[in-house]
Amino acid sequence: MSKPIQEIYAIGDKLPPEVLMDIDNRIADWLMSGGNDDDPYVWQQLRYARNVSELMERRKQNA
Repeated sequence: MSKPIQEIYAIGDKLPPEVLMDIDNRIADWLMSGGNDDDPYVWQQLRYARNVSELMERRKQNA
């Protein structure tokens, strides 16, 4: 399994820029506070990114 950060950036082009920047800032803050890049919080950010990506794809199909 790859790291959640790698997966987030793999789908980054499917996310609105403000969403990707928000996720990036949240993860950067997490890492600066001593968190690890494989912590549950970072996996939660990946789930959020996937959810937004799926929503954007559905909107695109319904347009």
